[in-house]
Amino acid sequence: MTALFVLQDAAEKVATPFDINGGVILWTVGIFLVLLAILWRLGWPQIIKMVEEREHRIQKLLDEAEKARAESQKLLEEQKQLLARARADAQEILGKAKSAAQKEREVLLEKTREDQDLMLERARNEITGEKEKALAALRREAVDLSIAAASRLIEKNLSGDANRKLVADYISGIAKGA
Repeated sequence: MTALFVLQDAAEKVATPFDINGGVILWTVGIFLVLLAILWRLGWPQIIKMVEEREHRIQKLLDEAEKARAESQKLLEEQKQLLARARADAQEILGKAKSAAQKEREVLLEKTREDQDLMLERARNEITGEKEKALAALRREAVDLSIAAASRLIEKNLSGDANRKLVADYISGIAKGA
């Protein structure tokens, strides 16, 4: 009868997920330990090897990234230096160009001044020449008038060349004395 009560008790008792069953616990721990031992022997070295390989790959990538960063920094500095040199060269070329333009301007101004002086000197020479021609023509006219007046006074016609020479000498003497 007691067996009947136990069976009846067992039949009435419904198992729930929260019930503690010693046999199930024992089997679960045993299976867990067996699987842990298998994994420890077979899987763990492979997992460690894969993690180490991944760590090496990541470290290699980090090293390459650092090298690339250092290289790009170096290239950036070189680029800055080249740009600074190019600016300095441009400023130098601009300075030389300004200097050359100033010198060319001065040369052109000097040439223009020389041309002006030359033209002025030519104009003065032409004026002097024309003045002397006008004075000579005036002297000839004065000589002719003087001879004509003297001929009338003397009423005698002297030779024209001798009279012109005489009057020209007289006018030259007057011009030197004045």
